[in-house]
Amino acid sequence: MKIFRKAGWSRYLLILLAVWVVSAFIFLSFFRHEPDLEMSNRITKAMNELDSLEKRESKWLNLLIEFSAGLSATDKEKFLKRLKYVNSNLDVSGEPSIEYETLRRRLYHNIMEFSNFVDSQISQAKAELKESKQADNSLSYFKSMADEFKRSLLTDISSIADVDGYADWRKVENVALSDLIQRRLKYLQNPKDCKTAKKLICDLNKGCGYGCQLHHAVYCLIVAYGTERTLILKSRGWRYSRPGWEKVFLPLSETCTTAEGITKSHWPGNSNVQVISLPIVDSLSPRPPYLPLAIPKDLAPKIIRIHGDPIVWWIGQFLKYLLRPQPNTSKMLDEYKERLGFKKPIVGIHIRRTDKVGTEAAYHNLDEYMNHVEEYYRSLELKYPVPSKRVYIATDEPKVFEEARIKYPDYEVLGDVRIAKSAAVNSRYSENSLNGIITDLHFLSLSDFLVCTFSSQVCRVAYEIMNYLNHDAADKFRSLDDIYYYGGQKARYQKAIMPHTPTKADEIELNVGDEISVAGNHWNGFSKGTNLRTYKTGLYPTFKVIPKVETASFPTYSQVPIESVEL
Repeated sequence: MKIFRKAGWSRYLLILLAVWVVSAFIFLSFFRHEPDLEMSNRITKAMNELDSLEKRESKWLNLLIEFSAGLSATDKEKFLKRLKYVNSNLDVSGEPSIEYETLRRRLYHNIMEFSNFVDSQISQAKAELKESKQADNSLSYFKSMADEFKRSLLTDISSIADVDGYADWRKVENVALSDLIQRRLKYLQNPKDCKTAKKLICDLNKGCGYGCQLHHAVYCLIVAYGTERTLILKSRGWRYSRPGWEKVFLPLSETCTTAEGITKSHWPGNSNVQVISLPIVDSLSPRPPYLPLAIPKDLAPKIIRIHGDPIVWWIGQFLKYLLRPQPNTSKMLDEYKERLGFKKPIVGIHIRRTDKVGTEAAYHNLDEYMNHVEEYYRSLELKYPVPSKRVYIATDEPKVFEEARIKYPDYEVLGDVRIAKSAAVNSRYSENSLNGIITDLHFLSLSDFLVCTFSSQVCRVAYEIMNYLNHDAADKFRSLDDIYYYGGQKARYQKAIMPHTPTKADEIELNVGDEISVAGNHWNGFSKGTNLRTYKTGLYPTFKVIPKVETASFPTYSQVPIESVEL
């Protein structure tokens, strides 16, 4: 940081900003060729006509996709097959390559990482130059301008996905792939003969909170999918609802709900045993290859192409099957939405305090959350006017609502103090608390953007649900602490695509091709991890690596065809 003590510190920061802007401009220039004036006018006219056509087509396509949700299973299969056929014939651009989709997302992430680095350096410089008012003013101005540049660049790059000709393909492909997984799960969970079916028993008795128990059920369903066994979820006496899971969500099966079988065994058993009991993931041994963060090898190319974080999409599909609401649950959520006046745009905030702070997570004040909320709305205003800024707050600290309304009077604050009170430790496992957490998760996931702490399972569940409600919400969040992870997961890996020579004692060396076991992102341009070549642990620039997607050989369920109905 000595450079900041010299007269030329501001020039150093401006050079960094210039590199950032020029790099982004070079990329965007590929999408902004400048022909001569006559050709430019002709192209502009043609693009306007195409844009008008695309908007009309997208409008009808969105209506059709929404319409499909109300169809019977057979009609829905026919509709999806026909929709894919029509879309492939209308879309003259074809399908995007994995390389294109990966590069587009990487550019977005790299701008974010560069911004994190600049913010961190400015904060350090302010701390070292705190006695210089002129320096502080200059740094504040620099940060203000840098933030504007960042918002503009991110908006431009995000807009590429809207105008590159693949937007409709992404939606249709996501709907079709999600539908395939749901049909596979329905096939698995509804055997023709329950008496002879192979089963996996999962007790919903893990001693933890609601988000943790949801992830326990997801883990059980993933193992059932991987072993081709019908999952029997034993939930009678569930600490949240004595009648069990089916009080609020639909049964996992319409044909097979009993744990009866001729032969029984604890995990792992063998292929000849009819009924196998599964322990909690912490006690699972041996551990099968298809646990998170692995996705199916047969579907990996498709998932990687349609989603920015494939494992989140994959986990979301199991939640989608598990969280099908009972009619009374749907009615509760619809009535609450009407009473609340839930409208978009809106940002969801989950603030976990009480028993988490000081044990599993650090304390974060409201302003830390709202800084990201305000940044979201400033970016949104570059696209269109925002008449009302809204936040939906979910918390176990009732005082947060009053604090938010006093500190941020220009925001419409939505949420329910009664739900916050029911989330207190002494009342957490009641029916009111269960309805409250279901409600909070529902509306957090319906939000356009999510600000929370990924150290909380509720926060991660909301993010996972967001990603089955939207075709790709991988970038629609800010976590104040951890990166995304799944309890009991295998390690998350990255691969170095650029070398790095350490300049500080806490940094590690990278060679191109090195694999890194990731510990976390420090949100300052650097991540922490262990280089599996050198076995040294330390910091490294996040932009010098790419995620490594883990795959496993899941069953391919040939009984459930990918294209289920002939034209």
